[in-house]
Amino acid sequence: MIIPPTPEHILNAAQRLAAGELLGLPTETVYGLAADASNAAAVALIYSAKGRPADHPLIVHLAPQADLSHWAAVTPDFAVDLMKAFWPGPLTLVLPRTAHAKDFITGAQNTVALRCPAHPVAQAVLKTCLGFGIQGLAAPSANRFGRVSPTTAQHVEDEFAGAIATLEGGACDVGIESTIVDCTELSPRVLRHGAITHSQIEQATGIQTPATAAHRAAPRVSGSLAAHYAPATPLRFCSLAAAEQLEKNVVYMGFDAPRTSAFHAMPRDAARYAQQLYATLRALDTMQYSQIAVQPVPHEAAWAGVADRLARAAASF
Repeated sequence: MIIPPTPEHILNAAQRLAAGELLGLPTETVYGLAADASNAAAVALIYSAKGRPADHPLIVHLAPQADLSHWAAVTPDFAVDLMKAFWPGPLTLVLPRTAHAKDFITGAQNTVALRCPAHPVAQAVLKTCLGFGIQGLAAPSANRFGRVSPTTAQHVEDEFAGAIATLEGGACDVGIESTIVDCTELSPRVLRHGAITHSQIEQATGIQTPATAAHRAAPRVSGSLAAHYAPATPLRFCSLAAAEQLEKNVVYMGFDAPRTSAFHAMPRDAARYAQQLYATLRALDTMQYSQIAVQPVPHEAAWAGVADRLARAAASF
């Protein structure tokens, strides 16, 4: 059921969440499947609806007015710099947790992942929830676990056959999940790429950090499995030269059209590509192609989020 985001419906949505129900929530990244992050039974409904592994941690979404110290025991100066630079926005920070961040949110880790979304509908719901004593919402992507994330309310409607009430928020502006940054050590490190790049994080904090830090143990975070974000149609990478040999029932998704197979053009701008990626994969899934062949994207920082999502989708096959 898709609901218009009127003040009356936003109040009703907050009431539903306070009663322990789930809600399809638009954010600027993707649509989330939201529940009261302090309600164990409600959060269990998220895991059940998605088919999500029970030890996979969730991101807590906060209103701009929320008290960060309710969830985070320690907030280093560079994390404050990141919040000032990118909140509200598509950035998740992993911080040491307080006792309010229970095991069913953190995956039994001593850290909690926090984000303040920029979407006005999400902000309105989160602010209204504060009036019901809800300090934050767990809101992983509103899709079956491992599948393509939703970027419209209709995607959520299709995913759960109308069983989830979803607030209409239009198509997501960013289109891929948030950048996740570990803030539990002396310097930040990126755990999941997204719209906020490594260089932007360095610029905001004034701290030079390696792009990866595999030698250090990292908290488990959402979207970090090797195989994820996958369409039902098998997906693989394919150069333009190799695409000239593709069969007719294979679609080529990329910048340049091959001479033989079907072609779906994608933007050459990284932000626009990201915005369209999941909607494109969902649309191609309905067209009965035998395979989706993807032209590799540039090896540039701006493309890291897109490259990450495509690599994890391809790893599923």
